[in-house]
Amino acid sequence: MSNTIRWVAGLCAALCAAAVSAQGYPERPIRLIVPYAPGGNIDITARVIQPGLGELLGQSIIVDNRTGAGGTIGSDIAAKAPADGYTILVGSSGTLTIAPSLYPKNPYNPVRDFAPVSLVSVVPLVFETHPSVPVKNIKEFIALAKSKPGKLTMASSGTGTTNHLAGEMFQSMSGTRFIHVPYKGSGPALVDLMGGQVDFIFDQLSSSASYIKAGKLRALAVCGEKRAAILPDLPTVAESGVPGFEATTVTGLVVPAGTPRDIINKLHAATVKVMARPAVKERFASFGAEAISSTPEAFGVFIKQDFAKWTKVVKDANIQVE
Repeated sequence: MSNTIRWVAGLCAALCAAAVSAQGYPERPIRLIVPYAPGGNIDITARVIQPGLGELLGQSIIVDNRTGAGGTIGSDIAAKAPADGYTILVGSSGTLTIAPSLYPKNPYNPVRDFAPVSLVSVVPLVFETHPSVPVKNIKEFIALAKSKPGKLTMASSGTGTTNHLAGEMFQSMSGTRFIHVPYKGSGPALVDLMGGQVDFIFDQLSSSASYIKAGKLRALAVCGEKRAAILPDLPTVAESGVPGFEATTVTGLVVPAGTPRDIINKLHAATVKVMARPAVKERFASFGAEAISSTPEAFGVFIKQDFAKWTKVVKDANIQVE
């Protein structure tokens, strides 16, 4: 293709984008891609905000579950969709910052290929042990781990998952060393933890809160930057002796790069209004999440910083996956 043809093609694309933005968007249903199976946190998030977005935008919002490869298949579909505002990805830490830092051949770049709309929720991880582990707080746990280097077993939902990387970061920041025991999902990992086959896990609070309240697991600390409303007496890891430690699952809406700014602004305004609704806040709180919103710029800064953080963790721990 000659440079002239490329220039003309680029000009046509720009004019088409401008036309799309000026045609009373949205004029047809909008696809909301969830890159995970129905029933999980990301899917629940999508279905909680779906009715409000549809109401405010005046169009149907269709949840489209595109699963596979740890969320990267659905995310790649969204990245390659037309930049016209009719495809939105429910992105998360796993797909926007962890997978790209973990897989050398990840098919999309979270900074280059997406335009952020708004953050929508944050779910902290929680550091929890089997009740038989003789510790009740982080300082006691670190002391125990240092007295038995490489002996305590840390479950995860798989190599390279958020809870695995949180554990690697904790080891680096606390000077401890564990045995990593990866499972095929957090469900079987929690079953073995409650059965005493492994010692502890960093898990999403939304998955573990009921087990903690029932006394089946012992929570030592929450991994967010502040205490969780669902367990207000539980301190953070940072205030328990590991300053700067934070591990959360953050969810937000992104669209393909190149989406016209006025369309992004319209999506952003609707999202902010939905996330401010009391019923939405209560629904998120019921599964341990905090409903939030942000400017597109703030979400973009988060993606860049979180991507850099997990890239460093992966490199320092020499984590390699196929």
